[in-house]
Amino acid sequence: MTYSANDDFDVDRFVSECRKRVSLEEMREDLEFYYKLLKTAMVELINKDYADFVNLSTNLVGMDKALNQLSVPLGQLREEVLSLRTSVHEVIEAIDTLLSKQEDIQRKKMCVMRLIQVVRSVEKIEKILHSENSKDNTSLETSSPLVAGQILERIATEFNQLQFHAVQSKGMPLLDKVRPRIAGITAMLQQSLEGLLIQGLQTSNVDIVRHCLRTYATIDKTRDAEALVGQVMVKPYMDEIITEQLVKSSPSGLQMMYAKLLEFVPHHCRLLREVTGGAISSDRADIVPGYDFLVNSVWPEMIKGIEERLAFLFNPGNPDVFYERYAITIDFVGKFERQCGSQASVKRLRMHPSYQTFHNKWNLPVYFQLRYKEIASSLENAIADGLDAAPVGSVYHLQVSQVLWECVCRCWADRIYLPPLAHRFWKLTLQLLSRYSKFVTEVLTKNPSTETPKDPVRPLPSSASSTSSRTSQDADSESGGPASLSTKQLVFIAADVDKLQEEIPQISEMIRERLDALGFKNFTIVSEALEDARGSLACGMPTLSARMTQHLIERCFRFLKSASEVPRLYRRTNKEVPTRASAYMDNALRPLHQLVSDSKDLVKATLIEEWLRVTLSDCTHRYYETISDVLSSVRKMEESLKRLKQARKTTAANMTGSHGGPSDDSKIRLQLALDVEYLGEQIQKMGLEPSDISMFSSLLDLVREARDMAAAE
Repeated sequence: MTYSANDDFDVDRFVSECRKRVSLEEMREDLEFYYKLLKTAMVELINKDYADFVNLSTNLVGMDKALNQLSVPLGQLREEVLSLRTSVHEVIEAIDTLLSKQEDIQRKKMCVMRLIQVVRSVEKIEKILHSENSKDNTSLETSSPLVAGQILERIATEFNQLQFHAVQSKGMPLLDKVRPRIAGITAMLQQSLEGLLIQGLQTSNVDIVRHCLRTYATIDKTRDAEALVGQVMVKPYMDEIITEQLVKSSPSGLQMMYAKLLEFVPHHCRLLREVTGGAISSDRADIVPGYDFLVNSVWPEMIKGIEERLAFLFNPGNPDVFYERYAITIDFVGKFERQCGSQASVKRLRMHPSYQTFHNKWNLPVYFQLRYKEIASSLENAIADGLDAAPVGSVYHLQVSQVLWECVCRCWADRIYLPPLAHRFWKLTLQLLSRYSKFVTEVLTKNPSTETPKDPVRPLPSSASSTSSRTSQDADSESGGPASLSTKQLVFIAADVDKLQEEIPQISEMIRERLDALGFKNFTIVSEALEDARGSLACGMPTLSARMTQHLIERCFRFLKSASEVPRLYRRTNKEVPTRASAYMDNALRPLHQLVSDSKDLVKATLIEEWLRVTLSDCTHRYYETISDVLSSVRKMEESLKRLKQARKTTAANMTGSHGGPSDDSKIRLQLALDVEYLGEQIQKMGLEPSDISMFSSLLDLVREARDMAAAE
C-alpha cells in the first residue's frame, strides 16, 4: 500500500479510500510496519553520514565574509549592464526615427511618382489625340480601321494607367489641377469611341466594332457600349414597330408585332453577336467577352416600348382577351430566350430588372379573380336551382353535379388555366368539391317541416301509379311536401356522388399533366388532398341512406298500418272468404318497387339492397306490432261474443254468419296470413331473402298460428 506525500495530504480521505480495499485492522498493521521501516531507514542514514552531519556547522564558518566580498564586483557588473542597455535603447530609437523618415520620404516619393505618371499619361493621351486630330485635319472616325484600332488601344492602355494612378493619388492638390484635363480626355475618348462604334455598326465593319468593344472593355465601360447600342440602334427600330395601330390593325396584330420584334436580333444584331461570341459561327480567338447586347440593349428597349405605348395589353378587364394576349406574349418571351446564345445569357435575362417588371405588369391575381367569379358563380347558381335534372345526354342526373364537373374541368382548361396561377386553380378545385359536398350535406340534413321556400321545388317525373284515389293522393305527395326529397331525387344524388368519386382519378391525372409541365414532383400531397375530397363526398352517403330509408318507411307504413282496418271489413259484412292479399299491401310495397325501378343501373346493387333491407326490417317490426294488436283485439272480441252467447243462449248464427260458413274472426286471421305471405313473396321478388328481414319470421309464425287456430275451430 503506497501513497504519495503531498502538501495537501488529507488523513480522512486517505483512510476513506484505503478502507474500500482493506479493513481498518489490516490498514493499521500496515501503517505500523511502514513506520518501523522508515524509522530504521532514518537511523541507518544518520549512521552512514554521521561525520557530515557533525561537520555541517563547522563548514559554514566564514561564509558571510566570502559573500560580502562578492557583493562589490556584482554591483559594478550590474551598473555596466544597465549602462549598456541604455545605450542600445538610444541607438534603436535613433534607427526607428531614421526608418520612419525614410518611409515617409518613400511614401511621398511614390505620390510624386504617381502624380508624375498622371501628368505624363495626360500629356501622352493629349498628344496622341491632338496629333491625330491635327494631322491633315482628320480624326479617329475618318482614319482607317486598323489605325483607329491601334490608336484606341494605345489610348485605352494609357487611360487605364491614368485612372489607376489618379485613384491612388486621390486628395492631392496637384490632382485637382489636372482633373479638368482628365475630364476632357474622358469626354474626348468617349466621343471618339461612340463615333467609331456607330460608324462600325452602320458600315458593318467588324474590325472597328471589335476594336471599339475591346477598348470599352479595357476601360471598364461595357455598360456604356450596351446603352449606346440600345439608344442608337435598338430604340429607333422599336419606336417604328411597337405601335398601337399595328396591334389593333387585325386580330393577329399582336402576333405580327412580336414576329417583327423577333426579326430584329438575326437581322440587326448579327455583327454584334459575332464579335461578342453570341453567334455559333463566332471565332473564339477573336471574340470580345463581357457583353450581352440581347439582355442589356435589346430587351430593355423592347420592353420599355411595350410598357409605354401598349399599356392596354395589361388590362385584365376581359379575361378571354387577357388570356390570349398573355399567352401570345409568353410565347414571344420564350422565343426571345431561345435567341440568347447560352444558358448563362438566359439566366441573366431572367435576372434582369426589366424582365421581372414586365412579368409583374400582367395582373394575374385580377385575372384569376374574374375567372373565380365566373366559375364559382356558375356553381352557386346551379346550387340555387336545387335538384334540377341534368341535360339530356349528361353522365350525371342532377344539373348541379354536371355544373360541378364542368367547373372543375374549366379550372384546368387550355384557354383558362395559366401556369403561374396553378396554386390558385388548385385551391379553387378543392373549394368547388368542398362546396358541392356541403350542398349535398345541407340538402340531406335540412328539416322539411321547418323550411318554407319561396318557390316550390319542381318535382321530378315519378313512375308511381295508382288505381285508387287514395293511392293517387300519395303519389302526388310522394315528396312529402314542397321541401322534401323524392325517392328519385335521393337516387340521383347517390348516383352523382358515386360518379364523382369515380372521376377523382381523372381529375388527378388532369392536374398531374399541368403540374408536370411546371416541374412539380411532390404529387403525393395533391393525391392525398383529392382523396380527402373523395372522403368528403362519401361522408354524405350514410346521411343519404338514412334519409332514403326514413322516407321509404314513412311512405310504406302509411299503408301497412291499414291492417288495423281489416276487422272492420269482415265484421258482420258477410264478405266472402279472402283468397288474395289486401289492396293496402300493394300500395305499401309500391314505393319499394319504384325505388328498384328508379335506381336500376344508377347506383350499386348492394346499396339498393341495403336500403330495402333496412326499410323492410323497420316496417316489418312496426307491422308486427300492428298485426299483434289486431289479433289480440280479435281474440278479445271473440271471447266477448262467446260469453254473450252463453248468457243469452242464442243461436250459433251470431258467430258463423248468415250462411253458416267460417266466422268473421277466421276470415280476419286468414286475410292477415295472406297479407304477410304476400309480403314474403314480394321480398323475394325484390332480390332479398325473407330471412334477411328482422322480425319477418316472427310475423309469419304469428299469422300462421292464428290461421291454424281459426281452422281448428
